[in-house]
Amino acid sequence: MQAAWMIAASLFFAGMSVCIKYASLHFGPLEIVCYRGAIGLLVMSLLSRSRGVSLRTDVPMMHAWRNLVGVSALVAWFYAIAHLPLATAMTLNYMSGVWVAAFVIGGTLVMGRLADVRRQGPLILAVMAGFAGVVMMLRPTLDQNQLFAGLIGLLSGLMYALAYMQVAALGRVGEPVARTVFYFSLGATLAGGVGMLFFEMHPLDTVHALWLLPVGVLAALGQLCMTRAYTRGATMVVANLQYSGIVFAALFGLFLFGDRIPLIGWLGMATIIASGITATFLRARALPNPPAEEH
Repeated sequence: MQAAWMIAASLFFAGMSVCIKYASLHFGPLEIVCYRGAIGLLVMSLLSRSRGVSLRTDVPMMHAWRNLVGVSALVAWFYAIAHLPLATAMTLNYMSGVWVAAFVIGGTLVMGRLADVRRQGPLILAVMAGFAGVVMMLRPTLDQNQLFAGLIGLLSGLMYALAYMQVAALGRVGEPVARTVFYFSLGATLAGGVGMLFFEMHPLDTVHALWLLPVGVLAALGQLCMTRAYTRGATMVVANLQYSGIVFAALFGLFLFGDRIPLIGWLGMATIIASGITATFLRARALPNPPAEEH
């Protein structure tokens, strides 16, 4: 059942990225974040009420940290979607699995567990392969003046790794899925709204604003499915099935936007997927209780 939740989440997020691609032609990333959060806030309020889930929390600071890293990742990802081929933006965002593995290695070094460090040689190689894949993916962007967008996309993956770990931590302290998603939507709405006060704000009385509705609905559905999958145990199967979103995005980008990615870009994408999957298995085998998953 966890696998089904993650595949559904990946499909919803890929569909959301398509809508963002269209909406970004007329709205800025902070605007999209705000409206995405507002729609999600409405959806999760109704869902929480129908399920009798209280929105009162005993761990507000945990939600605050989850919102800080999650909303930052969201803004970075939306920017990357607007300026990169869809599959490239999605892949850089899904580098989160490789980042988690890097955190595991760093956490082990900080904790002085030298015996574990010696066993992490294959894991270190997997992480290095992941970043080699990033270099391969970003190389074509140099010719298209998209390097900055590529780096922002890479940053989104880093922030999402931190957000995923906090989602798991919230599940372990007993926070309901609906409450976790509600507060994230609230954070996105507030952050996007404040950002719009300092940047350009576009009117909503145009047909283009209709793209914002599916962005919010698909985001809420994807967030709900992803949160449920992770809070019920971030198993290796669930963690690796997130990469199905790259496949969905590649198909959408090819057929809807005519994205043309050079061979080295596709090879980099495949390298990142392979390293992410490998890192997940090696992480579980080398460190049964890695620091990154104990939050």
